[in-house]
Amino acid sequence: MSKSVVVLDQAGTGECCATPAAQVTLPSQQGGQAVCCAPLAQVPLSAEQAEQVAPLLKALADPVRLRLLSLIASHPGGEACVCDLTGAFELSQPTISHHLKVLHDAGLLAREKRGVWVYYRAQAAALASLGLLIGSPPQ
Repeated sequence: MSKSVVVLDQAGTGECCATPAAQVTLPSQQGGQAVCCAPLAQVPLSAEQAEQVAPLLKALADPVRLRLLSLIASHPGGEACVCDLTGAFELSQPTISHHLKVLHDAGLLAREKRGVWVYYRAQAAALASLGLLIGSPPQ
């Protein structure tokens, strides 16, 4: 099941924020999606919202996972096989696969098995939502 991420506008159904603002829907650890919050520079996060966002940021906080996501997103065609990624690291294939699983479970990567290989694609909407969440401070 693919984890989808969408960005909702003021007409969205989420009711997490005190002021009307764009709300961000992020992938959840349970495999679905959850309306989280307005961009950080607009409304402070509640403790519950911070709990929703932290796993995504934690998944990206590891240098290997950050590089993997970048390698996949910038790979020709926007997807890469594990076999395309192992040469970029001095790590074993099972270790690379573990990091890819963490990124997939966080909702940042989609995966598709083709024969004996698994191909990964960055979830562009998830990255866009994180970008919107972190955003730039108000002028």
